[in-house]
Amino acid sequence: MDKKNVLIVEDEEDILQLIEINLIKNGFNTVGATTGEKAIEEMKHGQFDLIILDLMLPGIDGIKVCKMLKNDSVTADIPIIMLTAKGEEEDIIKGLESGADDYVTKPFSPKVLLARIKTALRRTDSNAYNSESVISIHNLYIHPAKHEVLIDNNPLKLTSAEFKVLHLLASRPGWVLTRYKIIDEIRGEDYAVTDRSVDVLMVGLRKKLGNYGHYIETVRGVGYRFQV
Repeated sequence: MDKKNVLIVEDEEDILQLIEINLIKNGFNTVGATTGEKAIEEMKHGQFDLIILDLMLPGIDGIKVCKMLKNDSVTADIPIIMLTAKGEEEDIIKGLESGADDYVTKPFSPKVLLARIKTALRRTDSNAYNSESVISIHNLYIHPAKHEVLIDNNPLKLTSAEFKVLHLLASRPGWVLTRYKIIDEIRGEDYAVTDRSVDVLMVGLRKKLGNYGHYIETVRGVGYRFQV
C-alpha cells in the first residue's frame, strides 16, 4: 500500500515535531505548516489524504482554514482532525460545525491521535459514505435504498427522521456530530430546531434500537457519535 500523506498544521514547533516523528515512525509521509496561510499554500501544491489542524493559529485561524477546505470541491472530502485545548467545548463545536470530521484535545496521547488517523483513513478507503451501501453491525442491518432497518431479521419501525439520523451516525462510526450538524444533514439548514428536540429524537431512537441503543454515545456538551 502507498504511504498516506498527512498535512500537519500546528504553530507550536515541539508539538508539530512530536506528531511528525510518530507518524513517520508509523509509515506516513508528513508535511508541516505553522500558519493557516502556509496550510492553504501547501494544499495548492500537494495531495494529502488527511489533515491535522490546530484551531489556534496565527493569521488565518483553524476554523477559517477548515471552512475554506470543506467549501472547495477539490479538498472537501479530505478528512480533517482538529486539535483543540482540553475542555473548550465551544471550540470543539465550532470546529465540527465548520466541517472537521473528528477532534483530539490537548494535551493528547500520540497513540490516540494515531488511532484516530487510521480510523479516519480506513473509513475513507472503504467508501463509508456510499449512500447505497448496506451497513451491517452484528445483527443490525441498515438498508439505505430500501429505507429499512432490520434487527435479528425483524424490521424496525422508525420515523423518517429517526432513520436518517441512524444512517448518518452509523455511516460515520466514531465521528462526533453536533446537534445542529445532524439537523442540517437530515432536514436542511432552514429547519428550526433546538438542542432539546435532537435529544428527544435520540432518546426515542435508542429505545427502539433496544440492545443496540448503547452504540449511540452522547458526547457531553457537543453532540453524538456511533461507537461500535
